[in-house]
Amino acid sequence: MHLPDLYASGRFGLSFELFPPKTPESEAAMWRTVDELMEFQPSLVTCTYGAGGSTRGTTLEVLRGVRERHDIPVASHLTCVGSTVDDLRAYLRDALDLGVAAIVALRGDPPKGEAEFRQAAGGLRYAAELVALIKNEFPELGILVAGYPETHQEAVSPEADLENLRRKCAAGGDVVVTQLFYDNADFFRFRDRCVARGITTPIVPGVMPVTNYAQIRRIATLCKARLPDEFTRAFEAAGADEAAQFEAGVDFATRQVRELLDAGVPGIHFYVLNKSPATVRVLTNVDLQRT
Repeated sequence: MHLPDLYASGRFGLSFELFPPKTPESEAAMWRTVDELMEFQPSLVTCTYGAGGSTRGTTLEVLRGVRERHDIPVASHLTCVGSTVDDLRAYLRDALDLGVAAIVALRGDPPKGEAEFRQAAGGLRYAAELVALIKNEFPELGILVAGYPETHQEAVSPEADLENLRRKCAAGGDVVVTQLFYDNADFFRFRDRCVARGITTPIVPGVMPVTNYAQIRRIATLCKARLPDEFTRAFEAAGADEAAQFEAGVDFATRQVRELLDAGVPGIHFYVLNKSPATVRVLTNVDLQRT
Protein backbone atom coordinates (compact mmCIF):
# COMPACT_ATOMS: atom_id res chain seq x y z
CA MET A 1 0.00 0.00 0.00
CA HIS A 2 1.27 3.46 -0.94
CA LEU A 3 -0.29 5.74 1.68
CA PRO A 4 -0.74 8.88 -0.47
CA ASP A 5 -2.74 6.79 -2.96
CA LEU A 6 -5.49 6.44 -0.34
CA TYR A 7 -6.04 10.19 -0.59
CA ALA A 8 -5.27 10.70 -4.28
CA SER A 9 -7.43 12.93 -6.46
CA GLY A 10 -10.85 11.39 -6.96
CA ARG A 11 -10.55 9.08 -3.95
CA PHE A 12 -11.80 9.64 -0.42
CA GLY A 13 -9.84 8.32 2.55
CA LEU A 14 -12.04 7.36 5.50
CA SER A 15 -10.17 6.29 8.63
CA PHE A 16 -10.97 5.39 12.22
CA GLU A 17 -8.80 5.64 15.33
CA LEU A 18 -8.95 3.03 18.11
CA PHE A 19 -7.20 2.83 21.46
CA PRO A 20 -5.94 -0.33 23.20
CA PRO A 21 -8.63 -1.81 25.48
CA LYS A 22 -7.77 -2.53 29.11
CA THR A 23 -10.29 -5.25 30.03
CA PRO A 24 -11.86 -8.26 28.30
CA GLU A 25 -15.20 -6.43 28.34
CA SER A 26 -13.81 -3.31 26.70
CA GLU A 27 -11.98 -5.46 24.16
CA ALA A 28 -15.22 -7.21 23.20
CA ALA A 29 -16.93 -3.83 22.86
CA MET A 30 -14.09 -2.57 20.67
CA TRP A 31 -14.42 -5.52 18.28
CA ARG A 32 -18.15 -4.92 17.99
CA THR A 33 -17.33 -1.33 17.09
CA VAL A 34 -14.75 -2.38 14.51
CA ASP A 35 -17.10 -4.86 12.86
CA GLU A 36 -19.84 -2.26 12.54
CA LEU A 37 -17.55 0.48 11.23
CA MET A 38 -16.09 -1.83 8.60
CA GLU A 39 -19.43 -1.71 6.82
CA PHE A 40 -18.46 1.80 5.67
CA GLN A 41 -15.35 0.48 3.86
CA PRO A 42 -12.64 2.58 5.56
CA SER A 43 -9.28 3.04 3.89
CA LEU A 44 -7.30 2.78 7.12
CA VAL A 45 -7.61 1.97 10.83
CA THR A 46 -5.14 3.38 13.35
CA CYS A 47 -4.46 2.51 16.98
CA THR A 48 -2.89 4.72 19.62
CA TYR A 49 0.28 3.92 21.52
CA GLY A 50 0.70 4.57 25.25
CA ALA A 51 3.32 6.94 26.61
CA GLY A 52 6.70 5.27 26.87
CA GLY A 53 5.41 2.24 25.01
CA SER A 54 3.04 1.24 27.80
CA THR A 55 0.59 -0.33 25.35
CA ARG A 56 3.16 -1.43 22.78
CA GLY A 57 2.11 -5.07 22.65
CA THR A 58 -1.60 -4.36 22.90
CA THR A 59 -1.45 -1.77 20.11
CA LEU A 60 0.10 -4.30 17.75
CA GLU A 61 -2.34 -7.01 18.81
CA VAL A 62 -5.28 -4.72 18.06
CA LEU A 63 -3.89 -3.99 14.61
CA ARG A 64 -3.17 -7.65 13.99
CA GLY A 65 -6.78 -8.42 14.86
CA VAL A 66 -8.14 -5.75 12.50
CA ARG A 67 -6.06 -7.13 9.64
CA GLU A 68 -7.05 -10.72 10.32
CA ARG A 69 -10.75 -9.89 10.60
CA HIS A 70 -11.04 -7.40 7.76
CA ASP A 71 -7.85 -7.38 5.64
CA ILE A 72 -7.49 -3.62 5.40
CA PRO A 73 -4.43 -1.35 5.93
CA VAL A 74 -3.61 -0.50 9.54
CA ALA A 75 -1.38 2.13 11.14
CA SER A 76 0.24 2.24 14.56
CA HIS A 77 0.88 5.39 16.53
CA LEU A 78 4.47 5.74 17.72
CA THR A 79 5.97 8.39 20.00
CA CYS A 80 9.45 9.43 21.05
CA VAL A 81 8.54 9.39 24.74
CA GLY A 82 10.74 7.17 26.89
CA SER A 83 12.31 5.33 23.94
CA THR A 84 15.83 5.10 22.62
CA VAL A 85 16.40 5.03 18.88
CA ASP A 86 17.05 1.30 19.18
CA ASP A 87 13.72 0.87 20.98
CA LEU A 88 11.98 2.69 18.15
CA ARG A 89 13.72 0.55 15.55
CA ALA A 90 12.68 -2.61 17.38
CA TYR A 91 9.05 -1.49 17.45
CA LEU A 92 9.12 -0.58 13.77
CA ARG A 93 10.53 -4.02 12.91
CA ASP A 94 7.77 -5.68 14.95
CA ALA A 95 5.16 -3.52 13.25
CA LEU A 96 6.42 -4.49 9.81
CA ASP A 97 6.45 -8.17 10.76
CA LEU A 98 2.77 -7.90 11.74
CA GLY A 99 1.84 -6.29 8.44
CA VAL A 100 1.38 -2.73 9.68
CA ALA A 101 1.24 -0.44 6.66
CA ALA A 102 1.92 2.96 8.21
CA ILE A 103 3.01 4.81 11.33
CA VAL A 104 1.41 7.86 12.93
CA ALA A 105 4.68 9.54 13.93
CA LEU A 106 4.41 11.77 17.01
CA ARG A 107 6.73 13.35 19.51
CA GLY A 108 4.24 12.40 22.19
CA ASP A 109 2.85 14.12 25.28
CA PRO A 110 4.76 14.18 28.57
CA PRO A 111 3.95 11.19 30.80
CA LYS A 112 1.30 11.72 33.46
CA GLY A 113 2.64 13.84 36.29
CA GLU A 114 5.29 15.57 34.17
CA ALA A 115 4.86 19.13 32.91
CA GLU A 116 7.10 18.96 29.86
CA PHE A 117 8.53 16.54 27.33
CA ARG A 118 11.93 15.11 28.22
CA GLN A 119 14.11 13.51 25.56
CA ALA A 120 15.12 9.98 26.55
CA ALA A 121 18.84 9.25 26.71
CA GLY A 122 19.69 7.91 23.27
CA GLY A 123 16.27 8.93 22.01
CA LEU A 124 14.74 11.60 19.78
CA ARG A 125 13.46 15.06 20.66
CA TYR A 126 11.22 15.95 17.72
CA ALA A 127 8.59 14.21 15.62
CA ALA A 128 10.45 15.29 12.48
CA GLU A 129 13.40 13.19 13.65
CA LEU A 130 11.13 10.17 14.06
CA VAL A 131 9.70 10.77 10.58
CA ALA A 132 13.22 10.89 9.14
CA LEU A 133 14.18 7.65 10.93
CA ILE A 134 11.16 5.84 9.48
CA LYS A 135 11.63 7.28 6.01
CA ASN A 136 15.33 6.43 5.85
CA GLU A 137 15.37 3.02 7.54
CA PHE A 138 11.85 1.68 7.02
CA PRO A 139 10.78 3.05 3.62
CA GLU A 140 8.10 0.36 3.29
CA LEU A 141 6.04 2.15 5.93
CA GLY A 142 3.76 5.08 5.14
CA ILE A 143 3.94 8.01 7.54
CA LEU A 144 1.12 10.13 8.97
CA VAL A 145 1.94 13.26 10.95
CA ALA A 146 -0.17 15.50 13.20
CA GLY A 147 -1.39 18.99 12.35
CA TYR A 148 -2.99 21.49 14.70
CA PRO A 149 -5.64 23.82 13.26
CA GLU A 150 -5.69 25.81 16.51
CA THR A 151 -1.89 25.58 17.04
CA HIS A 152 -0.15 23.08 19.31
CA GLN A 153 -0.42 24.20 22.93
CA GLU A 154 3.37 24.12 23.40
CA ALA A 155 4.19 26.08 20.23
CA VAL A 156 5.71 29.51 20.75
CA SER A 157 3.60 30.88 17.88
CA PRO A 158 1.31 29.72 15.07
CA GLU A 159 4.13 30.39 12.62
CA ALA A 160 6.55 28.20 14.56
CA ASP A 161 3.96 25.45 14.76
CA LEU A 162 3.39 25.57 11.02
CA GLU A 163 7.13 25.49 10.37
CA ASN A 164 7.38 22.38 12.52
CA LEU A 165 4.68 20.76 10.39
CA ARG A 166 6.56 21.74 7.24
CA ARG A 167 9.68 20.03 8.61
CA LYS A 168 7.73 16.84 9.34
CA CYS A 169 6.34 16.78 5.81
CA ALA A 170 9.74 17.55 4.28
CA ALA A 171 11.28 14.70 6.30
CA GLY A 172 8.86 12.22 4.76
CA GLY A 173 5.36 12.70 6.13
CA ASP A 174 2.87 11.38 3.57
CA VAL A 175 -0.39 12.61 5.12
CA VAL A 176 -1.32 15.20 7.75
CA VAL A 177 -4.12 14.24 10.16
CA THR A 178 -5.36 17.07 12.32
CA GLN A 179 -6.12 17.32 15.99
CA LEU A 180 -9.85 17.44 16.71
CA PHE A 181 -11.58 20.81 16.27
CA TYR A 182 -15.18 22.03 16.40
CA ASP A 183 -15.15 25.15 14.23
CA ASN A 184 -14.50 24.37 10.58
CA ALA A 185 -13.32 27.94 10.04
CA ASP A 186 -10.24 27.03 12.10
CA PHE A 187 -9.54 24.08 9.79
CA PHE A 188 -10.03 26.10 6.61
CA ARG A 189 -7.67 28.83 7.83
CA PHE A 190 -5.12 26.18 8.78
CA ARG A 191 -5.39 24.54 5.36
CA ASP A 192 -4.91 27.89 3.59
CA ARG A 193 -1.87 28.69 5.74
CA CYS A 194 -0.36 25.30 4.93
CA VAL A 195 -0.75 25.94 1.22
CA ALA A 196 0.81 29.39 1.60
CA ARG A 197 3.75 27.78 3.44
CA GLY A 198 4.27 25.36 0.56
CA ILE A 199 2.92 22.26 2.34
CA THR A 200 1.38 20.11 -0.39
CA THR A 201 0.82 16.98 1.72
CA PRO A 202 -2.86 15.88 1.90
CA ILE A 203 -4.49 17.37 5.01
CA VAL A 204 -7.16 15.16 6.58
CA PRO A 205 -9.42 16.69 9.25
CA GLY A 206 -9.78 14.77 12.50
CA VAL A 207 -13.34 14.69 13.84
CA MET A 208 -14.66 13.45 17.18
CA PRO A 209 -18.47 13.25 17.40
CA VAL A 210 -19.51 14.27 20.90
CA THR A 211 -21.98 12.27 22.97
CA ASN A 212 -21.01 13.47 26.43
CA TYR A 213 -20.59 17.19 27.11
CA ALA A 214 -18.56 16.80 30.31
CA GLN A 215 -16.15 14.44 28.57
CA ILE A 216 -15.52 16.72 25.61
CA ARG A 217 -14.97 19.68 27.90
CA ARG A 218 -12.18 17.73 29.61
CA ILE A 219 -10.68 16.64 26.29
CA ALA A 220 -10.92 20.14 24.82
CA THR A 221 -9.17 21.57 27.87
CA LEU A 222 -6.30 19.13 27.49
CA CYS A 223 -5.74 19.82 23.79
CA LYS A 224 -6.87 23.47 23.88
CA ALA A 225 -9.67 22.96 21.34
CA ARG A 226 -12.21 25.77 21.23
CA LEU A 227 -15.89 24.89 21.65
CA PRO A 228 -18.02 27.33 19.59
CA ASP A 229 -21.00 29.08 21.17
CA GLU A 230 -23.39 27.17 18.90
CA PHE A 231 -21.91 23.92 20.18
CA THR A 232 -22.11 24.80 23.85
CA ARG A 233 -25.64 26.18 23.56
CA ALA A 234 -26.86 22.91 22.03
CA PHE A 235 -25.38 20.86 24.86
CA GLU A 236 -26.52 23.21 27.57
CA ALA A 237 -30.04 22.93 26.17
CA ALA A 238 -29.75 19.13 26.36
CA GLY A 239 -28.90 19.38 30.06
CA ALA A 240 -28.22 16.08 31.83
CA ASP A 241 -30.38 14.08 29.41
CA GLU A 242 -27.95 11.56 27.88
CA ALA A 243 -30.18 10.84 24.88
CA ALA A 244 -30.55 14.56 24.18
CA GLN A 245 -26.78 15.05 24.45
CA PHE A 246 -26.25 12.20 21.98
CA GLU A 247 -28.66 13.77 19.48
CA ALA A 248 -27.08 17.20 19.89
CA GLY A 249 -23.64 15.72 19.25
CA VAL A 250 -24.73 13.76 16.19
CA ASP A 251 -26.50 16.80 14.74
CA PHE A 252 -23.47 19.05 15.22
CA ALA A 253 -21.00 16.47 13.85
CA THR A 254 -23.24 15.78 10.86
CA ARG A 255 -23.25 19.46 9.90
CA GLN A 256 -19.51 19.72 10.53
CA VAL A 257 -18.68 16.70 8.37
CA ARG A 258 -21.07 17.70 5.60
CA GLU A 259 -19.39 21.11 5.34
CA LEU A 260 -15.94 19.50 5.25
CA LEU A 261 -17.02 17.12 2.51
CA ASP A 262 -18.49 20.01 0.50
CA ALA A 263 -15.14 21.78 0.83
CA GLY A 264 -13.37 18.88 -0.86
CA VAL A 265 -11.30 17.41 1.96
CA PRO A 266 -9.32 14.33 0.83
CA GLY A 267 -10.63 12.24 3.72
CA ILE A 268 -11.87 12.33 7.30
CA HIS A 269 -10.31 10.67 10.32
CA PHE A 270 -12.79 9.79 13.07
CA TYR A 271 -11.69 9.60 16.69
CA VAL A 272 -14.28 7.01 17.68
CA LEU A 273 -13.17 6.26 21.28
CA ASN A 274 -13.86 2.57 20.57
CA LYS A 275 -17.58 3.29 20.16
CA SER A 276 -19.59 3.21 16.94
CA PRO A 277 -23.15 4.60 17.39
CA ALA A 278 -22.41 8.32 16.90
CA THR A 279 -19.97 7.81 14.03
CA VAL A 280 -22.36 5.39 12.33
CA ARG A 281 -25.16 7.92 12.56
CA VAL A 282 -23.00 10.73 11.20
CA LEU A 283 -21.69 8.67 8.27
CA THR A 284 -25.21 7.59 7.41
CA ASN A 285 -26.52 11.16 7.66
CA VAL A 286 -23.94 12.44 5.17
CA ASP A 287 -24.67 9.57 2.77
CA LEU A 288 -21.44 7.64 3.25
CA GLN A 289 -23.71 4.61 3.28
CA ARG A 290 -22.97 1.12 4.49
CA THR A 291 -22.18 -1.59 1.99
